[in-house]
Amino acid sequence: MSRLSTIQRLPQPTRRQLLLGAASLGASSLLAACGGGGGDSTDAGTSTAASYTSGPISGFGSVIVGGVRFDDTLALIVDEDGNLSTRGDLKLGCVIDIDAGHINRAEARAVALRIMLGGALVGPVSAVDGTSNTMMLLGQTVLVTTSTVFDAAITGGIGGITVGGVYEVHGLFDRANSRFVATRIAPKAGATEYRLRGVISELDTTARTFKIGSELVNYAGVPNADVPSTLANGQFVRVLLQTTQVNGAWVAIRLRHSVRTFEPRPEAHVEGVITVFTSAQSFEINGLQVDASNAAFPDGTTGIVLGARVEVEGAIVGGVLVATKVEIEDRRDFGRRLLEFRGEMGNLDTTAKTFALRGLTIWYGGTVEYRNGTEATLADGKIVEVKGVISVDRTRIEARRIEFK
Repeated sequence: MSRLSTIQRLPQPTRRQLLLGAASLGASSLLAACGGGGGDSTDAGTSTAASYTSGPISGFGSVIVGGVRFDDTLALIVDEDGNLSTRGDLKLGCVIDIDAGHINRAEARAVALRIMLGGALVGPVSAVDGTSNTMMLLGQTVLVTTSTVFDAAITGGIGGITVGGVYEVHGLFDRANSRFVATRIAPKAGATEYRLRGVISELDTTARTFKIGSELVNYAGVPNADVPSTLANGQFVRVLLQTTQVNGAWVAIRLRHSVRTFEPRPEAHVEGVITVFTSAQSFEINGLQVDASNAAFPDGTTGIVLGARVEVEGAIVGGVLVATKVEIEDRRDFGRRLLEFRGEMGNLDTTAKTFALRGLTIWYGGTVEYRNGTEATLADGKIVEVKGVISVDRTRIEARRIEFK
């Protein structure tokens, strides 16, 4: 008998149950990784959740991840340190974890209980290489792809990144190539602390220092009670840093390791990078063990390798994602997908032919199909559903269809 057959599907929670379930969570217990790739210590869900989803935001209306529209109206939204956040903090390209009710596959919809977000890296950029599409941030290599979303404040794609400027990078950690695959990049001027993630090397427990990439970190000021007892070379950690180096080292304010607990879920959908690989049937994605022994592989198994970006569906059983389907996300170009956004229009500029929607700039100067109205119907305050593609410089959405609601 398949392990999946032993799982009973949970009933769809009511909106009141979802609200009460979300409200019952202590924010102090929520330490989750929007930055993806390795994760942090976290209580991964709630007792009323029926599904778990992790991946980059690919649209709004409410929040779309993995092709599923999650109603975030009643969701508890927190950052990686358990601090309350708002819907306005959810940005295109940010990698988030969602605990939700049952996913209606026919309509690709679910109601989110809790959404966890955060930044993978925050710090100054020391180098930019437009040829290899990489940049260095706090000693970490960041790969920019056609799927990387740039904040509207950055013009010209990777060419708009300023050496010495402070940026926030959301993305997935590619352990095989010791780099981050960026899903979103935004300026972070005025940052009062930096955030660094990566694999520990050259650990010195006497001097209380270690390296992440080329950067030396001093954790002498972190209380012993807050230092993981199992700290060791090769561990993936998250470090909160002061913004000024002392004697050539970054000074740690807080230190977390990558141990995670994943609660049972009848439904799970995870997008990420394979961080540990045994075979195409056994690997880890974002720190979650995957059993794909009975999974379908629509793209074949040849590309299922260490460092590959994949999309896995299944159920979480005993802390393991028992997969029913494994797809190779590297073969799909987010930059060419038709994305979907829904919300209230603002900042309409009829000359530039742009308006704002859920923190995005929508350009309607190309060929656009209008439904329930025309271009003349566009106005601030109108509720619209926009389908479009991300622009070449990945700073705005080029509308292909606008429907008035």
